[in-house]
Amino acid sequence: MAEQEQKQPETEQGTEQESKPEQTAESQQQAEVTGGDQSQPQDEVAEGDQPGTGEGEGEEAPEEMPLEQVVGQLQEDVAAAREMALRAQADAQNVKRRAEQDVEKARKFALEQFARDLLPVVDNLERALEAASGDEEAVKPIAEGVELTLKSFLDAMKKFNIEVVDPQGEPFDPNLHQAMSMVENNEVEPNSVVAVMQKGYTLNGRLVRPAMVMVSKNGG
Repeated sequence: MAEQEQKQPETEQGTEQESKPEQTAESQQQAEVTGGDQSQPQDEVAEGDQPGTGEGEGEEAPEEMPLEQVVGQLQEDVAAAREMALRAQADAQNVKRRAEQDVEKARKFALEQFARDLLPVVDNLERALEAASGDEEAVKPIAEGVELTLKSFLDAMKKFNIEVVDPQGEPFDPNLHQAMSMVENNEVEPNSVVAVMQKGYTLNGRLVRPAMVMVSKNGG
């Protein structure tokens, strides 16, 4: 009995020793399986790390412009910009000049309508003076008063550059005169003003009213 009991532990130890190699083999197999699985991603990573051929490969990079060509283009751009600036400056000066001219014209001829409305008053004073130029003593004070009034009017008009156009005996000028009739007169040159029916007036050189005249012509 004692010997059997002693053999039994030995048998169990032997069984344990026999099972260890089996476990070791299983462990190796698992390790191999695990190792194989681990090596696979590395291979994939390695394959992924390998340089591939992209679509852009093989295409040549665009050639850069030569420096002289770049400088020439820039010079052309600068010249064009300078020309545009000069044109804009010239246009601005023209606009300014026209505005100044318009202001000057408005200042010069602001009284044109007033002068045109005033001329009939002057005409009536001149007619009254002609009518009162008789020898009657009672009319002389009236004539003197009308004459002074007319002179005051003409002096005031002259201050504002309103000038009288009285072309008696002068050559006919269609820019200043309006011919009312033609009369034969061999004593003066043809196309001469032989009579002024109504005086004309200018404002700063601009005609406000033409002088109404009679013009001579050669006799038949």
